[in-house]
Amino acid sequence: MRSWVLLLLTTCLAGAAEPLRLPEVLASVQGRYPPLLIALIEQDIAAGRLRQSEGAFDLGFALRAGVTPRGYYDGSTGDVSLEQRLPFWGANLFAGYRRSSGMLADYDKDRTQRDGEFRAGLRFNLLRDGFIDRPRADLLKARLDLGLVDPFVDRQRLDISRAATRAYYGWVIAGQREKVAREQLRIAEERAAGLTEQANKGMLAPIVVTDNERLIVSRQLTVTQSRRRWEAAALELSLFLRGPDDQPILPPNDRLPAALSPEPLPAGVGDSLVVESAIERRPELRRIRLVREKVEVDRRLADNATLPNLDLTLGVTRSQGNGPYTDIRREETRAGLEMRLPLQRNEALGRRQAADAELRRLDQDLNFVRDRIRVEVRDGWSALQAAHEQLGLARRNVELADVLVAAEQTRFRQGAGDLLALQLREQAALEARFAELSSVSDYFLALADYRAAIAEELR
Repeated sequence: MRSWVLLLLTTCLAGAAEPLRLPEVLASVQGRYPPLLIALIEQDIAAGRLRQSEGAFDLGFALRAGVTPRGYYDGSTGDVSLEQRLPFWGANLFAGYRRSSGMLADYDKDRTQRDGEFRAGLRFNLLRDGFIDRPRADLLKARLDLGLVDPFVDRQRLDISRAATRAYYGWVIAGQREKVAREQLRIAEERAAGLTEQANKGMLAPIVVTDNERLIVSRQLTVTQSRRRWEAAALELSLFLRGPDDQPILPPNDRLPAALSPEPLPAGVGDSLVVESAIERRPELRRIRLVREKVEVDRRLADNATLPNLDLTLGVTRSQGNGPYTDIRREETRAGLEMRLPLQRNEALGRRQAADAELRRLDQDLNFVRDRIRVEVRDGWSALQAAHEQLGLARRNVELADVLVAAEQTRFRQGAGDLLALQLREQAALEARFAELSSVSDYFLALADYRAAIAEELR
């Protein structure tokens, strides 16, 4: 017999649903919440744009051919070349081979000896496009854009975790409010039979039974309203709680935690060091700093555009074969210098002026964000301390309300009290329990806001 009892007990315990806890919701958010996954995809987009910018430094290949089938000169030419842009001094490295056949004019630059000609060289930008140019600026900004994804994802993670936390505690508190309302309804319904019996015996006026029926209807209304709020909260929570198929899961009612035990106040609340460390952890500052670096790249590019072009080209050629031209040497070395100076530079100066203004704006934004984070952290711990104090008072209020209800119930059973006084005590107790649940909710929401303010998740 004992073995059957143990088996039945084990089966019941195994079938009991485990209460839904916040870490389970947050784990679902981190792995399956679509808006967070969308934010993570931004990394792939930025990586693709970085690769696109690197394309400016790809090795280039060119093939060219020409023929003159009829005319005074009947030659043909072929040329193949490679060119590589280098990441310094705007340099370009080039090499190639060309060959001509037949007879070409002396002024034709494509003519070569019988076995062709190898060439190689290097071009430098000594002033404009030397320290920076458009391809290198685009590459630097693409790398910064890739870095900007991290603070964007971190900001999304903080906001989404806070939203999931608020949805979870909203569901728990709504469920517990519904249970409190049902308990008050049960008390009124259980009292109805006794009141009816006493009225039939002439011990109570029939109006007392009617008044209790009114109370039952009123509490049924409260239960219906509480159930609707609980269902709405469950639907909201299902957006964050997802299954292996990434579909929302409506949390079952039997997974509602029996009670919430408020955690103690976090260590270091009110410490100035917490504020300063939060400032450095928050993604907003990292984002502004990276954006500022991008603007500085634009500023350098604008400065570069105000400079004159001074381009140096060095090259060497080596001819193969001994004919048919006598004016082509076997080896030739060439050097060239070209300078171009814009007389008016309004476009470059305008870009520099805009970049300077943007840098000043970002500096102001950086200072304001620091101030705003300090205010958010201090306001967060002020709200948290107030919620903790409020919760203690709300619990004391429930204790006193329960004492008064118990006393009034005793007086009612002894015939010394009336139903109206008992109803007032029960209503006060109901409101006290609702106020306690609101205080519990306020505490956990304040805790979530404070943890988001100090970016605790990013430690």
